[in-house]
Amino acid sequence: MIRVSKFTDYGIVLLSYFAHNPEKQPFSARQLSEESRIPFPTVSKLLKILTNTGLLDSERGRNGGYSLVKRPHEISVGQVISLLEGPLALTECSDKHGQCKIEGDCPVRNNWRKINRVVMKALELLTIEDMSSPMAAQLIKVERTASAERLFVRL
Repeated sequence: MIRVSKFTDYGIVLLSYFAHNPEKQPFSARQLSEESRIPFPTVSKLLKILTNTGLLDSERGRNGGYSLVKRPHEISVGQVISLLEGPLALTECSDKHGQCKIEGDCPVRNNWRKINRVVMKALELLTIEDMSSPMAAQLIKVERTASAERLFVRL
């Protein structure tokens, strides 16, 4: 099963609160924990990581808190997943060489790499702004161009 960790899921949930913040007021860790119902230690850890990776800015003091560095439509879900989980790799050979005993003779290795790129492209097309509100039901279309190597995703 391919699954995003609960930690990364919570990171995207927290970032969605910033997208629904028209006044752009900073959030405290306690406020985000209470509003999201995510345990305070997890929120604190996520906010620290999201600040260290450059997605959030933190301001100390009475009127301080956390705020987005970029606008919500400029932050992709793929970017957040990569920052919190590392590079997307659906199979061991999708990311690194030498992880699989049969990779040199594997007849499907290149196809897994294509699938990996298509999934990452779909995640790059979705933004935190998209995740902050209900989306209309849409199908992801994968189309093949003249070259089988060039797969792309349309939402």
